[in-house]
Amino acid sequence: MRLENAPEPTVWRVAEVELSPAFHDLDPMDVVWHGNYLKYLELARCALLQTFDYDYPQMRDSGYLWPVVDLRTKYLRPARFGQRLRVRAELTEWEVRMRIDYLISDADTGEAITRAHTIQVAVDVASGEMCFATPDVFRRRLGVLS
Repeated sequence: MRLENAPEPTVWRVAEVELSPAFHDLDPMDVVWHGNYLKYLELARCALLQTFDYDYPQMRDSGYLWPVVDLRTKYLRPARFGQRLRVRAELTEWEVRMRIDYLISDADTGEAITRAHTIQVAVDVASGEMCFATPDVFRRRLGVLS
């Protein structure tokens, strides 16, 4: 669900990474263990945050932490050893909270493998308090505040 009056996402709020699951990512059934998908999401999330120069070091330096407070994952098909995967991350909300939607797909066929989203909230580093408004520094990085 998108917050009302939230600006529409644009292409620069999307990033993709490609990867191939390693042998150590597999479970005893020879498919990627479900917990390793979170690692793949993190790689795409960092690539996305880097597109507007607000990755984790820049967050901390700006005075805010953005912990993940909610994660939803829908496993559609198993990923396998050596399969080429494309992980897409798209920033879909940034008012009050940051929501990133993900799609993990087969890089060769485009077949969807996993859909997910994360919710992150701003926390003031100095006070440890959660912010109930999007920090201006984040809005400036997105180009929605001058």
